[in-house]
Amino acid sequence: MIVAATAGHVDHGKSALVRALTGRDPDRLAEERRRGLTLDLGFAWCDLPSGRRAAFVDVPGHERYLHTMLAGLGPVRAALLVVAADQGWSAQTAEHADALAAFAVPHLLLVITRCDLADPGPAAALAHRELLGRGLPAPDPIATSAHTGQGLDALRTAFDRLSLSFPPGPGPVRLWTDRAFTVSGAGTVVTGTLLGGTLRVGDRVELCPSGGDGPTATVRGLHVCDRSVTEASGPTRLAVNLRRVPLVAVPRGSALLTPDAWVTSTLVDVRLHAPDSEPAALPAEVMCHLGTARRPARLRRLADDLARLRLSAPLPLHVGDRLAVRDPGTRTVLGATVLDPMAAHIAGRGAAARLRAALRSATGRPLLADELTRRGLVRSADMRCLGIPLPAGRPEQEWLIDPEHRHQLAERLMVLVWSHRELSPDVPELTREQIRDALGLPDTRVIDLIMSPHLREDHGRIGLANAPLPAALHKAAEIAHWELTTAGLRAPTALRWRELGVSTAELRALTRHGVLVRPAPDVYLTPDAIQQAVAVLQGLPEPFRVSDARTALDAPRRIVVPLLEHLDRQGITEKVTDDGHRRLSAAPTSSPRSTD
Repeated sequence: MIVAATAGHVDHGKSALVRALTGRDPDRLAEERRRGLTLDLGFAWCDLPSGRRAAFVDVPGHERYLHTMLAGLGPVRAALLVVAADQGWSAQTAEHADALAAFAVPHLLLVITRCDLADPGPAAALAHRELLGRGLPAPDPIATSAHTGQGLDALRTAFDRLSLSFPPGPGPVRLWTDRAFTVSGAGTVVTGTLLGGTLRVGDRVELCPSGGDGPTATVRGLHVCDRSVTEASGPTRLAVNLRRVPLVAVPRGSALLTPDAWVTSTLVDVRLHAPDSEPAALPAEVMCHLGTARRPARLRRLADDLARLRLSAPLPLHVGDRLAVRDPGTRTVLGATVLDPMAAHIAGRGAAARLRAALRSATGRPLLADELTRRGLVRSADMRCLGIPLPAGRPEQEWLIDPEHRHQLAERLMVLVWSHRELSPDVPELTREQIRDALGLPDTRVIDLIMSPHLREDHGRIGLANAPLPAALHKAAEIAHWELTTAGLRAPTALRWRELGVSTAELRALTRHGVLVRPAPDVYLTPDAIQQAVAVLQGLPEPFRVSDARTALDAPRRIVVPLLEHLDRQGITEKVTDDGHRRLSAAPTSSPRSTD
């Protein structure tokens, strides 16, 4: 389906054209029919020659209904700009054309109406020049008459060609509501234009009403052009029956959203678009329009074409969304591309300058590489909420990092580990929490992205891999080596280590450096001694008991029991009976690691 809005001056024949095309009257209100004047948004549809369908959002042309006109143009990507042959281009035509340019509506048909009353040539020529001056597409005009039927077939054919540019849109749902009403026995129904995504009966949707974030709701039913369906994909006009949602919760300007797929924000950085690239003349207090929603906002200039908007209430946004920003005093309407809907507060000296520099290169296109370059480190979930496609075919990581930022953080991590090792040789490794705080990381899991091959992690502590023993531990290492070589598996007690002048902190540091192995508190052995013990155990008949191991190893129970438990943890031995009989499960391939 193609969904298009009408645009043009009051009484230029927009509603009459829609009636002639569809056979349906878009004016719903009795007052509209009585006065022959569109006061609110109207809706109608028709089948095209190809079998595809066109739906129309008819907007009021009177200057007093500017807000309603913007609500009609905001959610669509195609429009008919209607100019009457007998009246030509007018002030409201220009205002509507400015709104089309502000929203960057990409598909436009120029329709000259009332061609039975005047030559369409002059009106068409002026309209063509005005559109080009605003940077809008300026297609060949289609001359029509709702009274005689002239040009209606050509207009339907043009719609058919244009509909090929509107395949079903992927992505999450954001349905802007333009009507809400109650149906007896069904409850609340909202209508709107769905540009992309698929909505199904039974889906959960988030409600973002005009006052801010709302709750979730369940889709009870769907209708497309008065026909009940179980699912609908954009672009289409859609009526949605919501389960147990009060009517007041979904006024015009509300949105039905795919959960966790949008940034709902009040602080937004944008690039302003003005004719002829001149600095946009806007006051500090403006009105912002997106979809059918409007928000008062405070505008802060960051540069000639860059600004920050502080909205009075949240809007659901993606990078690249197009806002219309209006001066309430002069009715000037300018376009604004959303660069960052997750804007951070500006604080500290030089923060505004850094923000300007970062935003100057922002394109407003939803590209992951651009976001990583600007942000450095991001959550994958945040990228989805910003509308940034993630790489396909790869396992999703919680955190994504820019390559240059990764390089910088990896260098800082190496410097941090080296510095800490020099200052604290007895505890040379750092915990993940210490690294997180020192580097200002948001999550300890980011460390996995910046770990160097020159670093290793052991029992939650990170230090240098294959690092030489610090000079401060050389003496303690010599004493421990001499004592343990002499004692073998009859390891010194805590009292004996104190007599030797080796502190508990030094013993633990030697363990972390791999000089010693600590099978249990106050039991320290060399890796060679443990390897030799395993070789002795391999000669025992299996299964063997603790007493068998004590006899074979010629070692006291205070050593043998924790040694066997250590070998159990390493997967070298395993218990086969409840009373402690063991067997060797595998021969060790390297020195057993400490449990310290």
